[in-house]
Amino acid sequence: MLYGIDYLRTKLNQKKYRVRLRYQYYEMKQAMRKISALIPPEFRSLTYSLGWCAKAVDTLADRIVPDGFDHDTMQIGEIYRLNNEDVLYGSSVLSALISSCCFLYIGWNQDGYPLLQVIDGGNATGIIDPVTNLLTEGYAVLSYDEDGNPEQEAYFLPYQTDYYTNGKLSDSVRHKAPYALLAPVINRPDARRPFGHSRISRSCMDIIQSAQRTLQRTEVAAEFYSVPQKYIVGLSQEAEFNNRAATLSSFLNFSVDEDDKFPSLGQFQSGSIEPFLSQMKMLASLFAAETGLTLDDLGFTTENPSSVDAIRASHENLRLTARRAQQTFGTGFVNAGFLAACIRDNYSYERSVFADTRCNYLPIFEPDSSMLGVLGDAILKINQASDGFMGAKNIRALTGLRSDAE
Repeated sequence: MLYGIDYLRTKLNQKKYRVRLRYQYYEMKQAMRKISALIPPEFRSLTYSLGWCAKAVDTLADRIVPDGFDHDTMQIGEIYRLNNEDVLYGSSVLSALISSCCFLYIGWNQDGYPLLQVIDGGNATGIIDPVTNLLTEGYAVLSYDEDGNPEQEAYFLPYQTDYYTNGKLSDSVRHKAPYALLAPVINRPDARRPFGHSRISRSCMDIIQSAQRTLQRTEVAAEFYSVPQKYIVGLSQEAEFNNRAATLSSFLNFSVDEDDKFPSLGQFQSGSIEPFLSQMKMLASLFAAETGLTLDDLGFTTENPSSVDAIRASHENLRLTARRAQQTFGTGFVNAGFLAACIRDNYSYERSVFADTRCNYLPIFEPDSSMLGVLGDAILKINQASDGFMGAKNIRALTGLRSDAE
C-alpha cells in the first residue's frame, strides 16, 4: 500500500514547525515568552541569547566521530570517502541530534557514481520499515522559491524516484535500489516514535525560557543597583526640585526653610542581584542533569578534573548517551551505504548482504598520556593471556591511534 506524495506533504507540514523551533533554540534565535507585567517597557524589547542548547548538542556531536566500517565487503567506505566523508558525517550527526533524525539522499553523477547529500528532518519524511529502518516511501523538498514555497521536490519509491517542479511531475528516474533512496539517520528511536527524539527536549526549552527571563530580571535589578533610589524628608513645598537633575548631579544645594531647618537626605537599600545568580545556577544544574553535562560545561566553574578518569566519571551519562547514538547512527550510515552500493553496481542487493557491516567510531573520550600507559599495560597482559587478541583495530578503538604500518 502506498500513501502517496500528498499524504507525505501533509505529514511534513505537521512536523517541520517543531524541527524549525529546535533549530531556533540551537541557533539562539528563539523568542522569549514574557510573563511578567512588572518589567519596565524599556526592558521588554531586549533579547537575551543563551547557548546552552547549542552546547548540549555540540558536546555530544563532537564525540561521535565515525571511523570507517568493519566487515566492509561491499566497499561502502569508499563511497563515503569520495563524498567528503568528514563533512558528511559531521553534518548528519549534528542534524540528527537537533531534529531527531536527518536523511541521506542518494543521487548519482553523470558517470552513475552515487552522490550523498544530507537533508534535515524539517525538509524530508517518509514511511519507515520498522525492521530495516529503511523507507518504503520518502518525500523531500530539495529547494524553495523566494517566497519559501517548495520549488523542487522528490518522491522516493523502491526502484523509482519522481521529481516535481512547482508541484508538477517533471521527471521520473528508475534505479536498482529496492528501497527509497532516502536513508534516515535517527537519534534514540523507539516503538512509539520510530523517527526518534531530539537532543533539545521540551524540558531543555522550558529551562532556557526560565533562564532568559532570569537574565532579563537581572538586567532590571542591575539598573536599580547601579543607581540606588534616594529620598529627601522635610523639603519645603515652595522649593524647586528636579528629580533628573538630582540624579545626574554630583552636588545638591538645599537651603533652610522658614523655621531654619535643613531637609534630611536618605537612600533606600539597594537590591542585590545575588538571588538571580543563584537562580541561574539552579537552572544550569537542571539543564546539566537533563543533558548529561556538568556545571563546568555551562560556565559555572567548580573544579578542574585532573585526569581522563575524572572527566569520564563526571560525564558518565554523556558517555552512555553517545554510545547509544553511535549504534543508531551506524545503522543509518550502513543503510545509506547499502542503497549507494545498489546505485554504484547497478544491481539490486539484498539488505542481508550488509548484515555484518558495522560502523566504527573513534573513542568517545580521547585518552591522555597517563591513560595511554595504563592501556598499554592492559593490552600487553591481554595479549599474553590470549595471543594476538588485541590487534591494530581494537587498539585504535580504545586509543584512537593509527599504526604507521597501515
